[in-house]
Amino acid sequence: MFEKLVAVEDTLISEEARKELLHYAKEVNLYDTFPENEEEIIRRIGNADAVLVSFKTQITKKILDACPNIRYIGMCCTLYEASSCNVDLTEACRKGITVTGVKDYGDEGVVEYAISELVRFMHGFGGKQWKADKQELTRQKVGIIGLGKTGGMLADAFRFFGSEVYYYSRNRKPEAEDKGFRYLDLDGLLRTCDIVLTCLPRNTYLLGEKEFRIFGNGKILMNTSIGATFDMGALKRWLAANPDSHYFCDGTGMGTLADELAGLPNVFYTPVVAGKSIQSTGRLSRKTLDNIKTFLDKRENI
Repeated sequence: MFEKLVAVEDTLISEEARKELLHYAKEVNLYDTFPENEEEIIRRIGNADAVLVSFKTQITKKILDACPNIRYIGMCCTLYEASSCNVDLTEACRKGITVTGVKDYGDEGVVEYAISELVRFMHGFGGKQWKADKQELTRQKVGIIGLGKTGGMLADAFRFFGSEVYYYSRNRKPEAEDKGFRYLDLDGLLRTCDIVLTCLPRNTYLLGEKEFRIFGNGKILMNTSIGATFDMGALKRWLAANPDSHYFCDGTGMGTLADELAGLPNVFYTPVVAGKSIQSTGRLSRKTLDNIKTFLDKRENI
């Protein structure tokens, strides 16, 4: 059992899971507001030996140095790799802190968001319409940048609707190509596809001036990643120079960019976490608790 467990922000786990945390720590403090700075995060963690965090808050070396009792950090979000993680994994490892993440909990909602928003826009169901004539997803050239779990599910969904699906990723995916998804390099995908979705780890920036110039006008870019996948200035210049092109994202993809992109007529911002639902909350909660139990069981058996 932990001496003290702190959730430094709203980690999106269920009320039942929050109550179950009481079985794993002598003291449990759960915060629901976003900490404004590192000093506030340090104050909230204090002498805790276990910390829960979502994808929003950065747990830096300064915080880890100031909170030497931490032995476990449970990320209530996906843990990809050190470069895209909001926890300083290198420093945590150096200090002997175990960091766990949760996979495959919100992908279904992201796929539903993407299909829903595109269908509404292509048919004009929401009052705005992509082209003069209503469009179906059938035979649309759709490009997926990043063919991980979410990207793969999106590719399957677009194939179901009859789209021509192309993908770009760091590595070729033979199993995807067996399904009929066609690999293109990034420039080729941007030239070929009218609808492109980025499904990338945090802090992965692939789209700059050159890429947006290749992409051109009359296109749709949808971001299903955590935070930007592009150079912000380049995106704004692309949107200004190409009024028939459009950018879609939810609250996760927009991140801190909402104010900077506010007022642009070709930005479609849905200010919610698309992957959040009662079902995804249940999956997230169960996996978060399972990670905690696994860590405690291993510690007790040492």
